Amino acid sequence: MKAILFVCTGNIFRSMIAEYALKKELDAGYEVTSAGTEAAPQAIVPLVLECLARHGIDPTAHRQRYITDAILKGADLKVAMGVDHQTFLAREFGALVPLFNEVAYGLAAPVLDTNEAVPDYETNPQARDAHIRWVVDHICASMHTFIARIPQSIAK
Repeated sequence: MKAILFVCTGNIFRSMIAEYALKKELDAGYEVTSAGTEAAPQAIVPLVLECLARHGIDPTAHRQRYITDAILKGADLKVAMGVDHQTFLAREFGALVPLFNEVAYGLAAPVLDTNEAVPDYETNPQARDAHIRWVVDHICASMHTFIARIPQSIAK
């Protein structure tokens, strides 16, 4: 079975969304997981759960994981959600990993975390929530293209 791993910071937002969105759309024959470069214990934001539910996705069984060498080596395709994750994986494990948007669209553009896209997210709930909705919708809408562009080296 081929394995796909998504990596972000906390493993409760971008990589978790990508994991569950891909699981929903992908045929059998792949193991899809996610992990975080920090993965400090925290709950999934209720708005993320609400947005995923609109896409028919229930991630309530998700448990955060911290990226380890074993997790990384167990994946045939490793995908970073942000440039900082690429840098971390290269520095800590010597792994050169494409960004999510590179695999899905051929674009070297990160999927920004909320604090990166909305620096005043704590005092600007409208912009924060709009960004969260955009991230969920973007990742979910990208899955058909992502699947079509899974590198041939791991495709069945």
